[in-house]
Amino acid sequence: MHNTIFKDLKVVELASVLAGPAVGMFFAELGAEVIKIENKTTNGDVTRRWKLPKEDQNSEYSAYYCSVNWGKKEQLLNLKETTDQQIVKELIGSADVVITNYKAGAAEKLGMDAVTLQQLNPRLIYAYLSAFGETSHRTAFDVVLQAEAGFLFMTGEPDRDPVKMPVALIDILAAHQLKEAILLALYQRLQTGKGSYVSVSLLEAALASLANQATNWLMGGHIPQRMGTQHPNIAPYGDIFYTKDEKPVILAVGTEKQFVALCDCLNISEVATNEQFSQNQTRVQNRASLKEVLSPAIKRYLMDDLMQAFHTQGVPAGQIRTMPEVFEQPKAQEMILEGQMSDGTFSKRVKTVAFNIKPNDPK
Repeated sequence: MHNTIFKDLKVVELASVLAGPAVGMFFAELGAEVIKIENKTTNGDVTRRWKLPKEDQNSEYSAYYCSVNWGKKEQLLNLKETTDQQIVKELIGSADVVITNYKAGAAEKLGMDAVTLQQLNPRLIYAYLSAFGETSHRTAFDVVLQAEAGFLFMTGEPDRDPVKMPVALIDILAAHQLKEAILLALYQRLQTGKGSYVSVSLLEAALASLANQATNWLMGGHIPQRMGTQHPNIAPYGDIFYTKDEKPVILAVGTEKQFVALCDCLNISEVATNEQFSQNQTRVQNRASLKEVLSPAIKRYLMDDLMQAFHTQGVPAGQIRTMPEVFEQPKAQEMILEGQMSDGTFSKRVKTVAFNIKPNDPK
């Protein structure tokens, strides 16, 4: 039922690349009419051309573009031309939300700034994404924000170069922040009848997501270092081991009860009472020694048998899956959203909506 919750909402998307379009697709999945305006002079959103070597070079769409562009009505226009500009303003005149990510000053030159558009439509919610803030002219893609917000420095193996995250996670985080802002603005409009200007920078979204790594520095004076998959505060958490059938498994043991259960599963119960490992703080201090104990114990088991035992005993652990293995899972299959692009291209992507809403049933 939640896929029609915004069936009366009209969204005009003037944004490109990932973060802004992800917000547009979120509303499309919930039933909104989403009209995506792309720059005709550049043959549309730049991500149309971000193709893997094996993709069809003659197709209008890349897999990357398809990842956040589903359920939208596409229009390629030149907003420097009066006729095309007027088409967009007519659409915005009856719209509820506009999503933009223009560089500072560009929206004003095109007549697509908040002041101009909200004069046309006082109920309009104008949602703006920037890299470093509303007044910054600095150009940036996701990896630049990973660097500037500290994520890149912390990611990777010790004594090796930093490693970027394999998805544009800062864009995704900023998209979530902007969705939340738009939803609050819609709620506020129900009370006041007036539109709003909401804005999010990728930098602020990234900083807001530093969580415990920020407080480790702000409160503890600790500068987070590259630790691979390991956790600075917990062990064995993020440690990778290999099973008898050479499959990688990662542990995320966060409590003493879970550590005892882990040792019981591996038939090394005595390890849980060893003074080097009996408390989390000592396990963190003796992480390398702990791994030497756990590795051969885990190596005795096949992955399926081990995961079943962990599940039964409540030990948090995960099989490290390839992308084909990820989509073998029933839940992953349920998240696939299929569609046909305007040129007939059959496309697949993962839903941006990962929640369910069920109304109360008095029966």
